[in-house]
Amino acid sequence: MKKTHKNIQIWYKAYGRLELPWRTTTNPYHIYLSEVMLQQTQVKTVLERYYFPFLKKFPTLKALGESPLDDVLKMWEGLGYYNRAKNLHKTAELLTQQGQTRGVAPTLPSKLEELIKLPGIGKNTAHAVATFAYKKSVPIMEANVKRILCRLNKLETPTDKELWKIAYELVDKENPFDYNQAMMDIGATLCIPKNPDCEACPLSDICQGQNDPTLYPAKKKRIVPTREQNIILYVYNNKLSLTQRKGKFLHGLWGFAHTEVPLCASEYIGDVTHAYTHFKLICKVYVYDEIDAEQNNYFTSKEIRKLAISKVDDKILKLYLDTIQAY
Repeated sequence: MKKTHKNIQIWYKAYGRLELPWRTTTNPYHIYLSEVMLQQTQVKTVLERYYFPFLKKFPTLKALGESPLDDVLKMWEGLGYYNRAKNLHKTAELLTQQGQTRGVAPTLPSKLEELIKLPGIGKNTAHAVATFAYKKSVPIMEANVKRILCRLNKLETPTDKELWKIAYELVDKENPFDYNQAMMDIGATLCIPKNPDCEACPLSDICQGQNDPTLYPAKKKRIVPTREQNIILYVYNNKLSLTQRKGKFLHGLWGFAHTEVPLCASEYIGDVTHAYTHFKLICKVYVYDEIDAEQNNYFTSKEIRKLAISKVDDKILKLYLDTIQAY
């Protein structure tokens, strides 16, 4: 493996994304934040729109833990998968409380078994924080790395247990930071799902699946269901009623009410569609003019912009504003 590890090191120094800000810092909080943001989100999106503004608002783990959840969700707005933000906040709160008890500044633990106990930190995130923040000799297992491991070993439908075993056998224990960063970059730029560049790959000397790499892993057929929802906008004195969600889905965000059957006096103004990972949502939007403000929490459109709302509710607000402007 020494030759392979050397090839990876040479490739990473020449072609790796060395300048990414979470790769040039030793701050565990900054690294942890990047790992959470990058789950299900492209590097470009995180880098250009979320990472730096979030750190400006919450520069330390303590600042994050002492801030209201509403403020955190507002900074996360548009990034999606809001459970990530809530668990990030819970972890910061917990570590801040522990730090206050001990009379020290809060920080993330360095041990895997302690990291994985924190809210929202799964096995891969724990490994990522351990290796990138604390230089632990452990592998990581995000989507790009999984694809590489499957192709290296001609695996179509491996279990996570199998992949972790292979990952531990392959990791460069002397240079785990560069190795893991390189593996992600190789998967993102060379060992891509379609038309991989096997000739340029530093792992080609040990790859068993390079004759037909797109066979590994086997593609899963995914049918995305469509859901429909009736949204009703209660309007009073040119203000709209919103409520803060309490259910598991979009918990903590502000949103417009939905109803099984639209009110008879409500006016249909159009549809809004939004694609989530596991389903497509079609919202039929209705407006109902209140006479005596039976609903609570009325806001102007300017006030709504200051609240943490989901992308679909933002689309609904835009539809409403476009409608009234048309009149």
